[in-house]
Amino acid sequence: MAKGTQEFVADPRNEAILINVNGAMVPRAQATVSVFDSGFMLGDGVWEGLRLHKGKFAFLEAHLDRLYEGAKAIMMDVGLSREELTRRLDETIDGNGMRGSEGVHIRLMVTRGIRSTPYQDPRVVISPATIVIIPEYKHPLPETIEHGITLFTVHVRRGDPAVQDPKLNSHSKLNCITACIQATQAGANEGLMLDPHGFVATCNSTHFFIVRKGEVWTSTGDYCLGGITRANVIRVCREAGIPVYEKNFSLTEAHGADEAFCTGTFAGVVPVTEIDGRKITDGRGPMVERLQGLYRGLMDRDCA
Repeated sequence: MAKGTQEFVADPRNEAILINVNGAMVPRAQATVSVFDSGFMLGDGVWEGLRLHKGKFAFLEAHLDRLYEGAKAIMMDVGLSREELTRRLDETIDGNGMRGSEGVHIRLMVTRGIRSTPYQDPRVVISPATIVIIPEYKHPLPETIEHGITLFTVHVRRGDPAVQDPKLNSHSKLNCITACIQATQAGANEGLMLDPHGFVATCNSTHFFIVRKGEVWTSTGDYCLGGITRANVIRVCREAGIPVYEKNFSLTEAHGADEAFCTGTFAGVVPVTEIDGRKITDGRGPMVERLQGLYRGLMDRDCA
């Protein structure tokens, strides 16, 4: 069984990729940032995961909306316009000869830049933002898409927006990492996380849905990242006439679901077969299989 939704098919071509570091194409083994960089030192920055589909970045505008909104919220100047950043993404893909390839995943990272000293105050930053783009050949494992993953409900909760707003796709991921560690130690693939009120919120690296009596449910979204794939699955449900609801629901309702699944940029729609030892389905259920097809169709239209 796969370790989680992020596990991928190993590809030797990744050893020779060029990584874009502040506009310079650098071999993987030589791609570095300063020890004084804000991202390395403090997790101070925002990022996006992108997929190349039919030669184009899928849902690029939505991803850029989230990136620039996050940068504005933390008062960080990206230093490039959307058009300039898009050109840099294109240069990275073309510089690696990836334009005609499927299964390319891109990590776009922007940090506040280099600090003059190890200190959290942004006023000690002495450089423009650091922008790193890592493209890799990464296909999700077929068994992940077909046979699914298991979840374990962790004690780590999604935070209150007044503590650290979950809407920020920040480099600070310890909340999710500690959830992942607990789920791994429990023998599951990912952690299912509750909100501060005890309702189901999200997973440590993906968004979570259940299916009950032909209806698709997901959390209110109040305590999770504004997921691009999550929003697109809600969209295809509505377009196809599938009842879909963003609502509070309990762990008991998740345990008793007919089907369950996770969503994310990398693997798309992934079935969940077990939650806390309760079997949900044997592999991929009919609704999940249908939604996988609808989501692929939406990607095709977006990149046409």
